[in-house]
Amino acid sequence: MLLAIDTSTTQVGLALYDGVQVTGESLWQGKLRHTTSLAPAIPELLARTGVAMNEIKALGVALGPGSFTSLRVGLSLVKGLALARHLPVIGIPTLDILAAAQPVRELPLAAVLQAGRGRLAVGWYQAEGNRWQAHRPTHVMRVDELAQAIKKPTLVCGELSIDERERLARKRKNVILASPAQCARRPAFLAELAWSRWQAGDVDEAATLAPIYLHTAEPIPA
Repeated sequence: MLLAIDTSTTQVGLALYDGVQVTGESLWQGKLRHTTSLAPAIPELLARTGVAMNEIKALGVALGPGSFTSLRVGLSLVKGLALARHLPVIGIPTLDILAAAQPVRELPLAAVLQAGRGRLAVGWYQAEGNRWQAHRPTHVMRVDELAQAIKKPTLVCGELSIDERERLARKRKNVILASPAQCARRPAFLAELAWSRWQAGDVDEAATLAPIYLHTAEPIPA
């Protein structure tokens, strides 16, 4: 059994996965109170699904980009569990989780997360076989810059405010917005991605695993 944990943004997610089915999944908006909400949510999920902690054999964790504090909370908890229980850890970029939830199409994909101060972290993907593959570095930009960067029909998914969705929707010919349900970052997809790497023997060193932070030269408003 693999336990997946995602605290990249205000949204928090947990999932239990055994390689055949998602045994349990929790998803909620934490309003950045992850320190108090995450730890008790794990035994609650285990209790609801009848899974004992000693049945957990691996851990998957979302690495970001995202909120500095949120990512540190999730990664610190995962590292603590991994080191205490000698469990393998698999870190997955958060934008890859969003991409994995989208049906593969012959269109480019832009997966987005809130990056603070009205900006978005944008990951660009192309279909390769039956999966999405990142093909450009992640960029930090504002929604109008994202709209201008899209020159051909492109699927857009992820965390978007009402205003951002409306701004992108104005480019009806080129922007294909995923529905809000498809834009929710489901931890079950994190679990599947982590399970696949675990089964292939591709795991990370818990002690040195670090979050993905995006740096920008844009000054912080006074």
